[in-house]
Amino acid sequence: MNRILLVEDNPDEEKLALRALRQGGHADHVHVVRDGHEAIEYLERLEASDPEFGLPRLVLLDLKLPKVSGLDVLRRFRKSAVLREVPIVVCSSSDEESDVSQSYRLGANGYIRKPVDYDEFIQVIRHVGEQWLSERPS
Repeated sequence: MNRILLVEDNPDEEKLALRALRQGGHADHVHVVRDGHEAIEYLERLEASDPEFGLPRLVLLDLKLPKVSGLDVLRRFRKSAVLREVPIVVCSSSDEESDVSQSYRLGANGYIRKPVDYDEFIQVIRHVGEQWLSERPS
């Protein structure tokens, strides 16, 4: 099962990401959290082995989040034995070199700048799904 955790506070970008993932056939289940605090609560439920909160195969993480920053969420996720090996791709409107380098330094597997154009946004999110969720031959 391709379970994805989408951490996104912008409702329009959430809808676009969900549409792209579903159109690409990469998301059997997408769980959305809308701020950094909810993301940490999700992790804590995973760590407590709450069966309602299944382990995602991919995390798409926005950086500019209310309550707890995306970088702090990333830091916390990478400290967790539960999410340590799950790919985390930062999806941000920021192209600041410090955001990019700090994301990688904290353990992000990828960093994409969210395009402003609708079609480009859909294409980029689809590509992320293909890259991280496609079955790889042994």
